[in-house]
This record gives sequence, C-alpha cells and structure tokens, in this order.
Amino acid sequence: TTYQPPGVQGSQYDPAFLAMYAAVPGEPFPVPAVDLSQIDPRFFRQEVAYPGNERPGTIIVDPNARFLYLVLEGGRALRYGVGVGRTEAFNFVGEAVIQRKAEWPSWTPTPDMIAREPDRYGPYAGGLPGGLDNPLGARALYLYENGRDTLYRLHGTNEPWSIGRKVSSGCVRLLNQDIIDLYGRVPVGSRVYVLPAGGYYAT
Repeated sequence: TTYQPPGVQGSQYDPAFLAMYAAVPGEPFPVPAVDLSQIDPRFFRQEVAYPGNERPGTIIVDPNARFLYLVLEGGRALRYGVGVGRTEAFNFVGEAVIQRKAEWPSWTPTPDMIAREPDRYGPYAGGLPGGLDNPLGARALYLYENGRDTLYRLHGTNEPWSIGRKVSSGCVRLLNQDIIDLYGRVPVGSRVYVLPAGGYYAT
C-alpha cells in the first residue's frame, strides 16, 4: 500500500508525489517518508518550463522564490523547493562549481556560526558525523569558487517544514528525497548560479 503521512488523506495528494516522497530503502540510515502536509505543494519536485538559456546540467538557485532549477534540454527544468538563509547577508550569491559530493556527510559549523551562536554551535566545533541528526541530511554538494571552498552547500534536511522558508545559515537545503535525486543527476564540475534576492525566475 502507498504510504500516507500521518493525518493526511491519500486522496489529497497525487500518488506520484506520495511515491516520490516515500521512505527511501537501501540507505545506511533510514530516510523516512515526508509528511506532505508540512509543505506547500508548489515546492514539490516537478518538471517545469524554463525561460533561461543556461546549458543543460546547470543548477540555478533562486532564493527569492525558494526554488532550485536543474536545467534540462528543450526549455525545461526540474524544479525543487528549497530553504535558504535567514537573511540576505547569509546567502552566497554568484557562480560556483560543485567540486565535491558526499553521501551522509559530516558537518562542522563555520567559525562565523560558532561566533554568532556559541552555545548552539560551539559543541559541534570538532564536527558531527553523518546520520539522522546531522543537519546536512542524506547528501551534500559542495560549492567552490575559483578553486576555493565557499563553505556553502546544497544539502538535505531532516526538517521538511523548513522547505520554502528562510531558515538556514546560508546553505541551500532540500528534502532528503530531493537531494538524493539531484545528487544522482549532477556530476562533479557542474556549474551553480545563485541569484540575488529578487532573482529573475521568481514565478
């Protein structure tokens, strides 16, 4: 039978979305099904018309609209809902390259994060191994600029309610099911463009 999130009627959602966000088998840590009632349906993964002229395989992040686009052939793109930085100052803006990929990555807060909230982040200064409690979730794509780590990531999250919101310290978070999907589609070397607030794909 198809998984139905707690308190949610199966008829309320397209079965394709229920299957897309079902529990993920075969992972070293269990990825639970997403409670779709926690997310605005416009942030579910879907293929859409795409007006840009970037090459297929390029990733565009529009923090204003809270969407990430993976450009496809023929004027189409896969669109994923994302959570972004709490303030504009927290967001990376510009062009980057995915120079590293990791499954169930470890996480270390940046010095700025520790300085800003020492009680919250200080205990993790030595790093946190990958797992269900790790804020990077099931996958991470590491953004580099001119060969240097920007410290920004595209990564999973264990907080589905945060998709579509300004919540992070600057990284771009996706549902674990979505980052697993994106991770499988983009190789190291893929280009990423993060638009400023008010980006031109805010539809």
